[in-house]
Amino acid sequence: MDNSLVKFTLFLWTLPWLAAFAQTPVPAPPALNATSYILVDFSSGKELVSQDADATVEPASITKLMTAYVVFHELAAGNLKLTDMVTVSENAWRTGGSRMFIEVNTQVSIEDLLKGMIIQSGNDASVALAEHIAGSEATFAGLMNHYAQQLGMKSSHFENATGLPGENHIVSARDIALLAAAIIREFPELYEWYSEKEFTYNEIRQHNRNTLLWRDPAVDGIKTGHTDSAGYCLASSAIKGGMRLISVVMGADSEKQRADDSQKLLNYGFRFFETHQLYTANEQLDTVKVWKGETDQLPLGLAESLFVTIPRGQYAQLDAAIRLPGTLTAPIIQNAVIGEVRVTLDGDDIATRPLIALAGIPEGGFWSRLSDSVSLWFESDDEG
Repeated sequence: MDNSLVKFTLFLWTLPWLAAFAQTPVPAPPALNATSYILVDFSSGKELVSQDADATVEPASITKLMTAYVVFHELAAGNLKLTDMVTVSENAWRTGGSRMFIEVNTQVSIEDLLKGMIIQSGNDASVALAEHIAGSEATFAGLMNHYAQQLGMKSSHFENATGLPGENHIVSARDIALLAAAIIREFPELYEWYSEKEFTYNEIRQHNRNTLLWRDPAVDGIKTGHTDSAGYCLASSAIKGGMRLISVVMGADSEKQRADDSQKLLNYGFRFFETHQLYTANEQLDTVKVWKGETDQLPLGLAESLFVTIPRGQYAQLDAAIRLPGTLTAPIIQNAVIGEVRVTLDGDDIATRPLIALAGIPEGGFWSRLSDSVSLWFESDDEG
């Protein structure tokens, strides 16, 4: 037999009441007066709205998302503990801009510094963390760029831990959305601090600058930014009915405008789109015949869960199929790519994922291989 691809239709479970919903027309997205912006679904990665999302812009204090991401990794690796104490340098104490108001030569815990950076947007806290981890802020910036590269942030380069203007300190709205999603996905417990509305340190209480936390109960983060040259920026995230959206607005005209624009994007996404998990990672989707192996049935599935984001009311129009080689012969290694799953909506491709072997199948014994060879010969002869 040749190695042609064979198509199998997969069953997508349709809830009767869901299929009965009328299709909701999707209007044009809101037009914003910001330099650049993007709206994406967290689970599927589907881009719902964008304007100049790959343009390089100044990030201002949204930089602190990457500063936190580096610190979170240090905590996860066991190189830091939240209870570790940091001695505040004069350099950190003198850092201008928004501050946590730590004092020189005092000791502050990693947890307090993180909260001072995340909730109060403290530049002094950011520098103290950077110096403690890497010895200097410049060296810490190297770690920031390392993780940016790992995440695929193609338009970003960091020079400091605070977001104060730098000659080559740049990001894009798309890159910030990638970073925000990584924080939520990899560090869900630490992400909860982004929803806290205030933090008190040194008897000074400061409020979170993300005004959407007061305006919309669905919003649970994530970070603001502002300098004269960057304008007003806001990366935000909200969750409704299990659907999480991430919006990034860069270069708005005012604090109110960045919040209004972010709210418009989030409202648009929740109103006109819906996200569904079609398949779970390592769930068996089908089995396929394998020749010359110890067993003859290979379970197939996906390495990662598959989510799709579609216009609201169109779930019943989804279809899925798998494509497989015409003949599979042992040995087969577990997790080997065998074919693909393709999901369509009204005939248009919306998601394609590799189909993998959920188990390995070693080569069978001599008589088993001989028997299958004869069977394959007759099968091939019949087709001829």
